[in-house]
Amino acid sequence: MGKKLGNIKGFSIQFLPYSEIRGLNSDDRIKKILSIVFGNNILVLQGRLSANEETRLIGDTMAMIGHVKSFRGIELAVISGNGNESLFSRMTKGIANALAGGDFSAITIIGPATIVKEIKKNPKKIELFLNR
Repeated sequence: MGKKLGNIKGFSIQFLPYSEIRGLNSDDRIKKILSIVFGNNILVLQGRLSANEETRLIGDTMAMIGHVKSFRGIELAVISGNGNESLFSRMTKGIANALAGGDFSAITIIGPATIVKEIKKNPKKIELFLNR
């Protein structure tokens, strides 16, 4: 049969549509994401954050390690298309993303490092390894 997982404390997986953070500024987006992750939730975000927001999220969480009880950081992965698109396809996708207000062809997974050990991705699957 399958492997025994051992004792994993309670957690949940929460989906956050991009429409819920579209109107927020960068500070409020990061606060919302952190409030979800601090609740022992693995967040699946429709779309992706900007490069600046990703950098800031990682920087903010690194600064919290050692200052917030039992917080060990986050694991973050962005899953998007395979990158083998034509120039025309990339241009039309870029225009569509600009009109829609975000990159909806991507999914961002963010989880607390106390629960998520590692996120591996390849073109056919996503593997989410949990801490015991």
